[in-house]
Amino acid sequence: MKLTPLADRVVLKQLEAEETTASGIVLPGKEKEKPQQAEVIAVGPGGVVDGKEIKMEVKVGQHVIYSKYSGTEVKLDDETFIIVKQNDILAVIE
Repeated sequence: MKLTPLADRVVLKQLEAEETTASGIVLPGKEKEKPQQAEVIAVGPGGVVDGKEIKMEVKVGQHVIYSKYSGTEVKLDDETFIIVKQNDILAVIE
């Protein structure tokens, strides 16, 4: 199956959390916080949303940082994706 987002939505795949801190401390599984970094899997076409022209600024394959409490989590073919609006994406990681 394939996810195709509509309007100004973006499909993200969350990146794995690191198991050790920068100082070398190993974090147990439940202590790890989900990272807010993800890879862009699919991008909607943009267009007119709520009367405003929306141009899509992100591209498939980019790594981004998104708002902590945004989006909808979706499971598809044993994989978990997050669907967010483009304005919930805070930055592109280069």
